[in-house]
Amino acid sequence: MQNVSTSSRPSPALLPIDGDRLWRRLEELAGFTRPDIPWTRRAFSPEYTAARTWLREAFEAAGLQVRLDAAGNLIGRRPGRCDDLKPLATGSHTDTVNAGGRFDGILGVLAGLEVAHALQEADITLKHPFEVIDFLCEEPSDYGISCVGSRAMVGQLGADMLAASDGQGDTLGQALQRLGARPEALAEADRRQQGFAAFVELHIEQGPMLEREGLAIGAVTDIVGIRRAQCFFDGRPDHAGTTPMHERSDALVAAAIVIRQAQRLALQCSRSTTHYVVATVGRLNVSPNASNTVPGRVDLMLEVRSNHAPLLQEFWDTLARRCGPAIERLRVLWRVEHRTHVDPVPCAPEITAAVERSARGLGLGCRRMPSGAGHDAMYLAQAGCSGMIFIPCLEGRSHSAAEWASPGQVLAGTQVLAATLLDLDGQMD
Repeated sequence: MQNVSTSSRPSPALLPIDGDRLWRRLEELAGFTRPDIPWTRRAFSPEYTAARTWLREAFEAAGLQVRLDAAGNLIGRRPGRCDDLKPLATGSHTDTVNAGGRFDGILGVLAGLEVAHALQEADITLKHPFEVIDFLCEEPSDYGISCVGSRAMVGQLGADMLAASDGQGDTLGQALQRLGARPEALAEADRRQQGFAAFVELHIEQGPMLEREGLAIGAVTDIVGIRRAQCFFDGRPDHAGTTPMHERSDALVAAAIVIRQAQRLALQCSRSTTHYVVATVGRLNVSPNASNTVPGRVDLMLEVRSNHAPLLQEFWDTLARRCGPAIERLRVLWRVEHRTHVDPVPCAPEITAAVERSARGLGLGCRRMPSGAGHDAMYLAQAGCSGMIFIPCLEGRSHSAAEWASPGQVLAGTQVLAATLLDLDGQMD
C-alpha cells in the first residue's frame, strides 16, 4: 500500500475523485423514497430500511469494514497505518423531512463513501483509521427527537428520549430495536472516551450566500444555537359579529403582536451586530378556529437561532419587554414555556483553516461562514475536533423537492473534503 507522508500535507491530486460514480450513487440513494411524496425517506420507514441495506453494500464495495452500533449508526471503517490512533471521520445522515430534497444529508454520507473508495483504488492507507458514518435520524423524528445517532455518540440519548412515543404507542426505543440497534447497550455507542482526531461533515449550505457570491465552498466557523419555546395566549371567545372591538380579549391579536415583534427584533439584531440571528414562528394553533368567533386561545412555537449564546437569552428578555404592555391592554394572559435549548457550537479552527487551504489549493473560491441549521457535527464536537464544509444549493432552497446542487458543485465539495481529510491526517496525532 502507498503510505501518505506524515511530514507534509499531501496534494489533493493524490486522491482522484470519481464524480460520475458519486453522482450515480446520489441518484440511486435518493431513489429510495415514497413515490407519492418525493423526496421522502423518514427514519425507520421501509424506504429508510431499504436504503440502509443498499448503503451497507456500497460501504463494503468500497472496502470498508461495516457495523451497526448500539444506537443504530451505520459505520464503515478503513484501518490506518497507526490503527490505535483516534480516527478521522466524515459522514452525515440519510433520513429526510417530509417532501425533502435529494442532497440534504446524503451528500455528506456519499462524499465520505467516495473518499473511501478513492483511497481503496489508489491503494493509500492513511496514518489514522478512517470512518464514514451514516448517523441515525438527524431530522426531527415521529418521536419528537432529532439527531438520535449523534446524540448517542456523546452520551446524550437518555432513557426519557428512548421512552418518547409517536402518539400511537410506539416508542423510540422500540423503533431502534426493529432497526437492529441495541438501546439497552447505548453506552457502547458513546465515543467520548475514545474520541475522534477530527470529524468533517460536507453539506449543502441550505441558504443563498454562496450562490449569491459566486463561491464554491463555505468553511464553516460555527453552528447556531437554537431555542424553541411554546407561547400560550388566553383570551375570551366571543361572537365575532356582536362583540365591540374595544371589549374583546382576542388571543390571536396578542399572538400577532409577538410574531411581529419577533420578526422586527431579529431584523434589528441582524443589522446592528455581526452575529447571525433568525426567528421563526412555524406552528400556530387557534381555538375555536371559527370564522365567526373571536379567538379565545392560541398557542404557537417560536424558534430563535443565533451563533452568539448571550444574544439567544437577550432576545427572549427583550421580546417580553416589548410585547408585555400591548398584550396586557388586550386583557389577554400569556406565558412562555421553553422547550429546547441547544447552545452554539464553534467549529475547530484547525478544520476551518484546513478547508480554506484545500479550497485554495484546488483553485476554488471560499468564504468563512456560520451554519444557520443544526447538524450532527455539533454533537460530535463533544468527542473531538469537529467542522463542516458547505457547497451552494440552487436559490438556497432546502427541505423542499426543489433542493438542488449541480454535479460540478458536488464534485468540488467532495474534492475539498478529500483534501481536507488528507491535510488533517498529516497534521494531527
